[in-house]
Amino acid sequence: MAVAIRLSRGGAKKRPYYRIVVSDSRSPRDGKYLEQIGTYNPMLPKDSGERVKLNEDRARHWLSVGAKPSDRVHRFFDAAGILERAPRNNPKKGEPGEAAKERAEEKAAKIAEAEEAAKAAEEEAKAAAAAPAEEAPAEEAAAEEASAEEATEDKGE
Repeated sequence: MAVAIRLSRGGAKKRPYYRIVVSDSRSPRDGKYLEQIGTYNPMLPKDSGERVKLNEDRARHWLSVGAKPSDRVHRFFDAAGILERAPRNNPKKGEPGEAAKERAEEKAAKIAEAEEAAKAAEEEAKAAAAAPAEEAPAEEAAAEEASAEEATEDKGE
């Protein structure tokens, strides 16, 4: 018989409460179990001592006779110093999918285009600010010539 140390769910809807139980691996999650060796209340704060309660002697006994803990229970045992857990590394887990990558590339391209447009507008504004200062006397001279021509035409009529 394969023996597992796992969580058995209790509590109301959206108010979970778990028993840490030793059971036959073929039995259902909330079905019959051989022994209850602790409790886990995820509703309590993480730093609370009441969040995870374990009977360490019984846990060590069941591990010595070959019981396999579930991943979550293995974490509890590691925190309690009962069983060492090797850290896992899955760098691809946090990697976005293909569609998300495409959206990120499109967004980056739009941002780059907006920055280029802003730089171009800034350069045009600088050029426009510098050019009118130099062209202003020429425009004034042209305006004076036009007004002088109008004045001569008015006299001639």
